[in-house]
Parts: sequence; C-alpha cells; structure tokens
Amino acid sequence: MFTGIIEELGEVVSIEEIGESSRIRLRGPVVTADAHHGDSIAVNGVCLTVLEKNEQLAAQPGEFSADVMRETLQRSSLGALRPGSRVNLERAMALGARLGGHLVQGHVDATGELVSRSPGDLDADGNPRWEVLRFTLPQPISRYLVEKGSITVDGVSLTVVEAARDSFTVSLIPATLELTTLGAKQVGDPVNLEVDVLAKYVERLLDTRALPDTLGGSK
Repeated sequence: MFTGIIEELGEVVSIEEIGESSRIRLRGPVVTADAHHGDSIAVNGVCLTVLEKNEQLAAQPGEFSADVMRETLQRSSLGALRPGSRVNLERAMALGARLGGHLVQGHVDATGELVSRSPGDLDADGNPRWEVLRFTLPQPISRYLVEKGSITVDGVSLTVVEAARDSFTVSLIPATLELTTLGAKQVGDPVNLEVDVLAKYVERLLDTRALPDTLGGSK
C-alpha cells in the first residue's frame, strides 16, 4: 500500500524490451536508500517490484530496475515512458506511519488525459499560487468519484474539486506543482488514475450482482 505522497521526482535511465515486457531502470536516490530485492516502489502510481541492485540491473548508485509486464504497459501510461522521462516515486508505506494522503494500492484503474490548466491567484512575483487541472474521466470509473473525495493521478493523492460524468478537476498547490510531474504536464498528456478502493468495496457489498457465478450455479 502507498499514501500518494510523492517522495521524489525520479528519472528513467533506460528501457530494455524483453519479449512483450520491458525492464525499466530508474534513478531515485531517496527511494533506493533502503531498497532491497522484492520491495515495492510506485512509479507514476504503478506498483513495481525492485530487482536485485547489481552491475547488470543498476550500474550506478541510487538506481533500481523493475520488470513491467505487457498488461501493465497496456493499461497504464508507463508504455509512453522514454529515457529521460521524469516520474513520481514513492516507497510502500511503513506500518504505523502517518497516512498523509489516502490508501493507494498502486493498481491503475484507467488512464486519462490532461484537458486544461487554469491558473489561480497570483503571488507578489506574478506566479500562480495554485492551478486547477481538468482531466478526462473514463465512463467505467466515473461513478467512484465524488466532490471532496480522493483520487490518485500519476501516483499523487489529490482531492476532487468537481466530479463530472466525463471529467474531473483538482487544485494543485505550489508544492505539488514543483515536486511532482503534474507541474510540467501538457494538455493531451496521459496520466494514470486510481480511484479510492473503499468506494469499490462499498459498491460490491451493496450489489451482490457484481459477484460472478463461475461454477454454473449456486448451492
């Protein structure tokens, strides 16, 4: 589990295609400080497993490698990464630590696109004190969003400002704009979306029809 509080902006070092999957090497001195083989690190909101840090997989200190399966490449924006791409990185949360954002699984529900950026009030230097970003919202997950609820965008825990049928907005403070990839996103750029898992559990509890009958009948 993660919290959606980004620890650092990392960078893609290299991408090696291995059949239908890819091996991505990333640079992130903070998240690799105590990383071991098998640990989980969220990359733009996608939970990836750290491989052994050796000469073949991570030639330089502060780097780690992870294998990304075809399913993940197709269902997330990781397939669009290139060497030099900046990425949001977060280590799995420690049991007993403060939950600064909300419960995030690192399982992408869908991808969206940035539709618009609108600057808010300006500071004394003429820089925006905050920005409102609007993203497209795929129909299958729109029912899980509510105003003032939580959503994860490229691994960043955010509060929904407006929840429409086909889009939603969030307000970003200067710290989020500076310390995550969302500050540099351009209109049309893809983002990974993960809705609040609690909403999905509530839906299943209230609607038993969501449970498939896999054995051809019930006892």
